[in-house]
Amino acid sequence: MKLLWVGVVLGLVFGKLVNGFLDFNETELSFIESYEYGISNANYNPVMVGLTLIQSAGAKGAVCLDGTLPGYHLHRGYGSGANSWLIQLEGGGWCNNIKTCVYRKKTRRGSSTYMEKKIPFTGILSDKAEENPDFFNWNRVKLRYCDGASFSGDGEDKAAELQFRGQRIWLAAMEDLMSKGMHKANQALLSGCSAGGLASILHCDEFRNLFPGTTKVKCLSDAGLFLDAVDVSGSHTLRNIYGGVVGLQAVQNSLPRICTDHLDPTSCFFPQNLIGNIKTPLFILNAAYDSWQIQSSIAPSSADPHGFWHDCRLNHAKCSPVQIRFLQGFRSQMLHAITGFAMSKQNGLFINSCFAHCQTERQDTWFADDSPVLRKKPIAIAVGDWYFDRAEVKAIDCPYPCDNTCHNLVFKL
Repeated sequence: MKLLWVGVVLGLVFGKLVNGFLDFNETELSFIESYEYGISNANYNPVMVGLTLIQSAGAKGAVCLDGTLPGYHLHRGYGSGANSWLIQLEGGGWCNNIKTCVYRKKTRRGSSTYMEKKIPFTGILSDKAEENPDFFNWNRVKLRYCDGASFSGDGEDKAAELQFRGQRIWLAAMEDLMSKGMHKANQALLSGCSAGGLASILHCDEFRNLFPGTTKVKCLSDAGLFLDAVDVSGSHTLRNIYGGVVGLQAVQNSLPRICTDHLDPTSCFFPQNLIGNIKTPLFILNAAYDSWQIQSSIAPSSADPHGFWHDCRLNHAKCSPVQIRFLQGFRSQMLHAITGFAMSKQNGLFINSCFAHCQTERQDTWFADDSPVLRKKPIAIAVGDWYFDRAEVKAIDCPYPCDNTCHNLVFKL
């Protein structure tokens, strides 16, 4: 099976392992999401969905980093899904200073000018029952990410001609979709991958409040459980990045008051400090050895000047026993962060011991013949069982290397 990576080279599948070889740019802080869409074989024909710019957004100041209009891709539901809505918030890292935000506004992550006019809907967005059994005929929306702060900032930098309007983009998009029929939803699911997975946590209760109490509303965070972890040098790389994002983009006003009343704003950008207070049912899907966090938070080159972690961070098979022990500590920290969350009957969990990142949008990891499984369930079935209350889902994998169903990512510079 081949995977087509957008803007990168081809990855190959050997047995159960998916090896994604791709270029990465640490400045953009979104290299793992840059592959974007996994497309299986020559017979695979995903629906291509056009970009809709939100025309009403400009008057609200709800614009991308460069001032262009934000947008989304909408594929209409039908039949039993005609009044059901799935919103997928796009991921793509963050920009945490003027330099990275100026760079970003010349890409699809900061300007609708550079966004693809059509994108394939795969995985949880697929329109085929055999690829997406529970949500294939829903109204499915991919909200594009062009603010660099997980749809949560509200500020500007006039000198650099930067608009930090993520919170306004979120509100404008929801208002536009409500006018297009979402207000009639009897079922709704807010989902997101990576930075979008963090956004789905930040906006979960806001999303719930859009609908009457009779509407079934839940949220799904895929690869959004970013931890306030210590890196291999003993520093806090991701906390430093998040501090820049929160301060530069005036994120603090969008953060939950129940958190900021007792913690600093940067701490309240970390999901581990938010998930315990979310009232809406939430499903957390995460790889215990999240590839993005290993490369950009745990063992970034900035924390590893002598390159001891270079090979390990690109390919888990090249990690030494000492390095694996360090990564097992990261997994333990993740499990500790979800302890209280897991106690709530309404919440769901799928923590697999894979070296992966974003498993809902790729067809091979969402629902395919050799998809990752926990307790004999692939991710799509686990999420569906949880959403429709068919079963309680609290699946936590045993530590690496016991899971042979993983589609582990291996990177090559």
